[in-house]
Order: sequence, then C-alpha cells, then structure tokens
Amino acid sequence: MSSPGTGSLGAKKQWNPPAMRTVEDTGLNMGILTDLAIKTIYFSGYLSGQQLADRMCLPYTGVVDRVIDFMKREKWIEVRGAAGISEASYEYLISQKGSSKAQEATERNMYAGPCPVTLAQYVYAVKAQYNRPLVQREGLVKAFEDLVVGDTMLDKIGPAINSGKAIFMHGPPGNGKTTFATRAARFVLGEDLWLPYAIDVDGQVIRVYDNVNHEIVEIPEEINRTQTGVRRDPRWIKIKRPVIMVGGELTMAGLDLVYDPINKYYEAPFQLKANCGMFFIDDFGRQQMRPQDLLNRWIVPLESRIDFLTLSTGRKIEIPFNVLIVFSTNLPPANLVDEAFLRRIPHKIEIGDPTFEQFREIFKRMCQVKRVPYDEKALAYLIQEWYLKYNRPLRSVHPRDILDQLLDIARYLNRPPQLTKDLIDKAADAYFVNLSGEYKPVTTGGSN
Repeated sequence: MSSPGTGSLGAKKQWNPPAMRTVEDTGLNMGILTDLAIKTIYFSGYLSGQQLADRMCLPYTGVVDRVIDFMKREKWIEVRGAAGISEASYEYLISQKGSSKAQEATERNMYAGPCPVTLAQYVYAVKAQYNRPLVQREGLVKAFEDLVVGDTMLDKIGPAINSGKAIFMHGPPGNGKTTFATRAARFVLGEDLWLPYAIDVDGQVIRVYDNVNHEIVEIPEEINRTQTGVRRDPRWIKIKRPVIMVGGELTMAGLDLVYDPINKYYEAPFQLKANCGMFFIDDFGRQQMRPQDLLNRWIVPLESRIDFLTLSTGRKIEIPFNVLIVFSTNLPPANLVDEAFLRRIPHKIEIGDPTFEQFREIFKRMCQVKRVPYDEKALAYLIQEWYLKYNRPLRSVHPRDILDQLLDIARYLNRPPQLTKDLIDKAADAYFVNLSGEYKPVTTGGSN
C-alpha cells in the first residue's frame, strides 16, 4: 500500500523475487557457480552442504546439491564427515586437485559472498520496482506534521518531488535541508525494495548491497515463499528504499564502478546503490571536482533514465537510472554555478531561517521532547540576550542544540533542567562561537 497522499503513475503490483528451484533459475552457468562454491569452501576450511548453501544464498535442494555433485565428480572436494543423517549435513573440504582449482578461481576474483544475480535479472527488477513519485498536498502535510514547516515551503517541495528530476536545495546551515529531503524521500518513494547482494557481468562481480547505506527489513519466512510454498530467490534481500547521502568526500571516480585490484571485483557506485531511491549530495560545491563536472556527469542519465558504467576491461554496461537526486548547499548559488547550470535543474528550493513564531514553536516542541518545562518569558530572554543583542540569525537547529547544552550543564551542577536565566546563559555561551567578530553586541547609543 502507498502512504496516504501518495501513489504512482500507472500503479502496478509489487514485484517479488521469483521461485528458485534449479541451477537454471540462477541464470548463471555451472562454471560460475562452482567457482564461487569452491572459493567459499577454500576460504572456510570445510563446510557442510547446508552451510555452503547458506553462504552462497542459494537453496540446497536442486541447486547447491547439483554443484556439490559436480565438484565431487571432478574430485575437487572430499567428504570430511557428517553432522547428521541427511546429505545436506555432509561436511566437505578441498582436495589437492581442488586446491589448484580454487587458486585458479581466486586468480579471476576473490569474491566469495552471496551468489550474484545476472545483469538482466537486476535490470528487470529495478524497472519493475520503480514507482515515479506522486505526492498530493494533504499527504505531504501529514508527513511533515511533526515538523515546523510553512505552507510555502511544502508547496515547493511537493511539485519538486513529483517532477522526478533533480532538486537544488540551498540556504544557511542548520535549517533542515537534510531533514526535509530525507523525510520527503521516505514518504513518497514507496514500499520496501528487493535488492541483490551482487551482480554478475560475464564472470565479473559487482557488489551492490552495502550495510552502511542499506537497511534490511526483517520479513516473516512465509513472505519468502511463493503461493506454492517454493522459496523465493534468496539472492535478493528486502531493504528500505535507499536514501544515500554523500558530502565533500564524493569524487568523480566514486560515480563509476570502483575496481578493487586486490580482491578483483567491483563496488557499485553510489547512484547504483540508490536506484529506486534518493541520492542526496550534501555540501554541494565542496567536492573535489567542479560543480559543473558533477552535473554534466548526469545530464544524459537524468533525461534518459539510463546510466553507463565502465568495467576495467573498457566494456560499458547499461544500468537503469531511477534515482531522485537532491543537491544541497550552504554556499550562495551565485558563487557555485552559472545560470545555464541552474536551468538544467528545474526545481530550486531555498530553505531559509525560521520566523520568530516558527522558532518559538520549534523551541516549545523541543522542550517537550527533552522534558524541559517550557517558559515563554525564558524564551523571550534567550532571543533578546543572545539573538537580537548580537544580530544573530535564528536557526531551526538551535532549540535542540541549546537545550542539549542546558541538560548537560544541569546534570553537571546536579540541578533540575529548567529555563532559568543562568542556565540559558551558560548553555548559549557554550554553544555559540564568535566567528571573526561576525556577531557583536548591538549598542543603542552613547559610548563605553
């Protein structure tokens, strides 16, 4: 089911991995499967048939048992013993002949993780699981109801998301650009996603699943089976729709396949890991490349929804580019890019400082969250003494951070956390930093 207020253009039934019964269902030839199996046993010392199946993320019956039979006929493995009476419990180790075969396999690549899917299987799954964002105003209001967001801002965010094109967010730090983007993404991107651990391209492996950027969704075992009771292809895992964030560490090299010369396999680039989700580029303009080069890298993919990645052999492969890209920066846009650049990004959203009324509401909500008794007069004191007096701009993040400082100080002094003048002064003094005399007390006349 889609979230309230959302949907997709041309809604379709949710895609699930197909049943896995035979070697042929993997789409891979016996050579690739035996290479992976013998490397897995080789690196482990010995494994039972079921343990091998679990490591390869393949069913034992109909797939791994056939791979084991093939390796036994070739005299690459030997039975070490048995932990039970079933064949799946037989333990196998590498023979002398198999050791040579394993070393030969590791010369090609050292990958010994879950069995990859084919490129064609991956492309089909991405296309089947992509839903173009469609958000309506009442749904977006509900998604942001626990945040203090003006109607004008929501009316910019909604159409930008619906466009499915790149979004450029700019404004001072600390006002929630990242929060707005990630909240919108989780709301409109749709149901959870099936992702493969890895992709095989003619014997070369691209690792896709990333435990840092992908969050696994635990699902009941019955969901992993078809209506006939056959287990779905276990090479796919269910994750939350990806929201991948990068900052100044992003390089042009990170936007193509990254080849590991030691392990001899590839790491997928960020945009491939973000497929059917969001790719959030924070601190835009601080990357080790020109902003124009970064945008030019994606001009064609943004229009055609296809990206081309290059293997170390020089071969280019075609990958779906179903990604919502968001650029976010604290720098003035005029200092970053020219008018021609901005024309290529149709939606520009400025996330400005909160009004006094919005700041008051944020502070009030944060007091509830932090369990600090709210005091209207104390807030007025904070604004007068630490904002107006210094011509300091309000930031949406300040209430949370100042209250955290206040709580730390109150615990140190063994006092209840309250909005007293002295605790407010201590918290604000510890939090604010005078950057090159940027903020100075405002005088009302006379001389010191």
